[in-house]
Amino acid sequence: MNLVAVVVTFNRFAQIRTTVTRLLEEPCNSVIVVDNGSVDGTRDWLLSQNDPRLRVVLSETNVGGAGGFARGMQLAVSECDADWVVVMDDDGRPEPGALAAFKDMDLTEWQGAAAAVYYPDGQICDMNRPTVNPFWHLGTFFKTLFTIGGRDAFHLVPEDYNRDIPKQIDITSFVGFFVSRQGIEMAGFPDPRLFIYGDDGLYTIGLRQEGGKIGFFPTVRFEHDCSTFTSAGEFTPIWKAYYYHRNLLFLYKAAAGWLFWPALLLVLPKWGLKGLRQGENKRAYFRYLSWAVSDGLRGKMDRNVIEP
Repeated sequence: MNLVAVVVTFNRFAQIRTTVTRLLEEPCNSVIVVDNGSVDGTRDWLLSQNDPRLRVVLSETNVGGAGGFARGMQLAVSECDADWVVVMDDDGRPEPGALAAFKDMDLTEWQGAAAAVYYPDGQICDMNRPTVNPFWHLGTFFKTLFTIGGRDAFHLVPEDYNRDIPKQIDITSFVGFFVSRQGIEMAGFPDPRLFIYGDDGLYTIGLRQEGGKIGFFPTVRFEHDCSTFTSAGEFTPIWKAYYYHRNLLFLYKAAAGWLFWPALLLVLPKWGLKGLRQGENKRAYFRYLSWAVSDGLRGKMDRNVIEP
């Protein structure tokens, strides 16, 4: 198996150094790092590495995770002739032995695979829990509507992480997501206009809509040392709230179909309440949220809200 890793980074030298070092200790045939214009020493370090498997792509502008993954995956196919591509953020990385374990799996029936992602302290990383689409599964849909803590009805639960065999899923994140050459032929590449957030959900649900099968492989373990959200639920930096909510609307449209509009009536009040947890950035949060809802409903993807 020709396995190619794709990592996107921007100004997180300590994280990318750890991730690249870990990947080069694994049985990767190639490691592609897309650097989105880092100025913190990342580029110098990447270019100083002499492992022939490492390919560094230098972007002069920050094209976000979506743009970086699209570019990296294109190179994995066109120049590295990948059989499988595994993608991750710069703060996500395989635990030792994870990629070797993946290569030993029977992947005959799968076009995509999701790793089990944990925080560095060993707890399950909530933001990377794979899901089944409740709008495609009637039982899951009603559990989501009528149970307390309904989110667990469509996200995988701790028991799923203790399985020995894969479980079919519909949506997963780009931390430890593996996609086969066949899967890429079915789903194409991520949409770079999404910038950050939701590109993974939209890509994986798109693969499922094209008839691809995605499995959750609990014995393939990844670590995610993430810091976008504070423990109080604040966005850091606050402008990320725009992309988060706009792209979630795109994802909800893709997942819910005609039920999108009723679902929106449930979602919007929750997003408003989230603004109460943004501290001194409360006013900015609601400004970004209003733009996100307006653009998300209209399908507008050309607004740039990145602040220094």
